[in-house]
Amino acid sequence: MNEASPIPVGEEPVGIETKAPTPERPMMKGDLTQGPILKTLLLFSLPMLLSNVLQTLQGSINAIWVGRLLGESALAATANANVVMFLMFAAIFGFGMATTVRVGQHFGARDIDAARRMFGSGVGFCFGISLIVAVAGWFYAAALLDTLGTPPASKIQALDYLRVVFITLPLGSVNMMVSMAMRGAGDSKTPMYAMILAAIVDLCFNPLLIMGVGPLPRLGITGSALSTAFANLAGMAYQLWRIYQQDLPVRLRGAELRYVLPRSAELRYVVTKGLPMGTQMLLVSSTGLIMVGLVNREGLDAAAAYGASLQLWNYLQMPAFAIGMAVSAMVAQSLGAGDHSRVGNVTIIGMAANLALSILIATLIVTFDRPLLVLFLGSGSSALPIAQHIQLICTASFVIVSITMILTGTMRAYGAVVAPVVIMFLGLYPGRLGFYFLARPIIDSEAVWWAYPVGSVLTVALTVGYYRFGKWRTAFRM
Repeated sequence: MNEASPIPVGEEPVGIETKAPTPERPMMKGDLTQGPILKTLLLFSLPMLLSNVLQTLQGSINAIWVGRLLGESALAATANANVVMFLMFAAIFGFGMATTVRVGQHFGARDIDAARRMFGSGVGFCFGISLIVAVAGWFYAAALLDTLGTPPASKIQALDYLRVVFITLPLGSVNMMVSMAMRGAGDSKTPMYAMILAAIVDLCFNPLLIMGVGPLPRLGITGSALSTAFANLAGMAYQLWRIYQQDLPVRLRGAELRYVLPRSAELRYVVTKGLPMGTQMLLVSSTGLIMVGLVNREGLDAAAAYGASLQLWNYLQMPAFAIGMAVSAMVAQSLGAGDHSRVGNVTIIGMAANLALSILIATLIVTFDRPLLVLFLGSGSSALPIAQHIQLICTASFVIVSITMILTGTMRAYGAVVAPVVIMFLGLYPGRLGFYFLARPIIDSEAVWWAYPVGSVLTVALTVGYYRFGKWRTAFRM
């Protein structure tokens, strides 16, 4: 099989004619099907990378404010609440990713009305789901924190923080859906500008609402959560203004506003493809919840050290996330255009770019771990040595597992979404958690940290094997 073309002879996807792009094919704004692959990939992924940097920086600075103004117990509280928050958004992310892929395919096929129908159905469906989750979360937030084994010193603060997160979930889900759909249509700059605005709003209001300055009340950790909600509102307002001001492909106007009521064909795709994608994210989230519970058993210092380490690992995962999304959007548009010959090169170049950036960031984190961790914990914190030890063991595992995000991005664009879920389950549960429970009696608390690289190696081995030998290419239908 020719590695430059992932479609073996006799395995062309059913339902669409395989064809090469013609010189007469009109170029549109947001078109990712033409031009040099590396240049197109970088120009599209860099705004997403910057958006991720800003979003993570926003969370990190918020953590600094919380840790410095409210103490280690509050920092541990946000770490526990943020894991639950990620769990919620992970459920919605799957439906959003399915919408993004289909919007990209329709955009690549130059069927703008179909792209708008898909966008409207995805947004309407996810908004309804998020409303249900928000109401349930408000009432069961305390039970969730008990399940996590949240330290008693942090539980009250974590509950206050988490309830604000739940009631603002519908706003955050719509904001995320709009951003993802725009990227499917080839626009990664507008979500970046929205994130810049949101970061500025959050960074300004976070300390003001925590401490209470002037007429603003002193809200403590609740103020931190409200500041983030206000920031998301500002970002969403900007994106909607930009969509209509520029008449971008995903805008809905007049009779098109009915598209937000999910239609059967679009809803079927969102659910059948989105559920496995969401399940994959939920597996990551559920494992994260379990890991937080295991870390909490090691005491408050370990929980605070883990919370600070998670902040640094967020930065480490950003290149893979941004480039994986870019690869998925580029492949989806190529499939919509009927050009399968470009897919293999997009994947290989995306993987090379991801590894280069991930290795660079990992090296910087390990080299400068102490001054970076001091930002969250303070120079005299008893959790600091634990956090430095964690970095040495776990950081490389995130570089290793980043490979799966690129390969999965390509397979996701083809509609192959079940096998990656199975692989993720095997890597996280028998791999990571299985190793922990087997190794805990032997190496004690070290098992928590070494479980990361063990699970990552297994996940990557299975993903590479399936990408090379699996039948995922035949999943494409349009």
